[in-house]
Amino acid sequence: MTDTERPRLPLIEICVEGIDGLLAAQAAGADRVELCASLVEGGVTPSFGMVRAALELARIPFHVIVRPRGDFLYSDAEYRSMLADVRTLRELGVAGVVVGCLNADGTIDEKRMSELVQAAGHLNVTCHRAFDMTRDPTDALEALIRSKVGRVLTSGQRDTALEGVALLADLVRQAGKRIIILGCGGLDPNNIAEVRERTGLTEMHFAALKDVPSAMRYRNPRVGMGGTDLDREYRNTVTDAALVAATIAAAKA
Repeated sequence: MTDTERPRLPLIEICVEGIDGLLAAQAAGADRVELCASLVEGGVTPSFGMVRAALELARIPFHVIVRPRGDFLYSDAEYRSMLADVRTLRELGVAGVVVGCLNADGTIDEKRMSELVQAAGHLNVTCHRAFDMTRDPTDALEALIRSKVGRVLTSGQRDTALEGVALLADLVRQAGKRIIILGCGGLDPNNIAEVRERTGLTEMHFAALKDVPSAMRYRNPRVGMGGTDLDREYRNTVTDAALVAATIAAAKA
């Protein structure tokens, strides 16, 4: 890739749920996508059918989250499934994987993270926001560097990047050229430029989502497939391409 072909910084990654989200982010000018299922749970591993469809349709790189469920402390069986997923994704030819394992004491599980990096081989490896649940972010970043992780997704251990901006700036300085800090957390057209200016981030991540009604005409009001929010069965959360484009424009202005 020549200098003129490289994306203008910051590089923008969009977190999406499914193929339609990937296509919307791609059309709106994203540089990269994080492909997930079930963003209502914070994102879990998508099906391999979804990944194969994405490989056929994507014109930009995408990284696949490997997360069997919420939380970041996994049983041995769950961890073995993660290793198997990473190996399969490498064979399928995705650009990268997104993983994260903690110990019960709030530290990075270096053994598992190192093994996941080894299983990924040549793929890009990102540690997701498991990092934001660690006891000591300075120590956690060094642990990820020792594990040879390539980047870490973080909001500065706060709900939003604006709230975590001081730690984000510290992490960028601590990381240097050893690992990439991928900043996230409530980024939108009104704040993304400020966060970039105050932190020095070169990569930024957000999910531009909106709820839209289902196209179903018949609706059974007496049955829900999970929880008590019966209307959830007839409400879809989708990537808002216009919001993606507006946020990218604000970030790269």
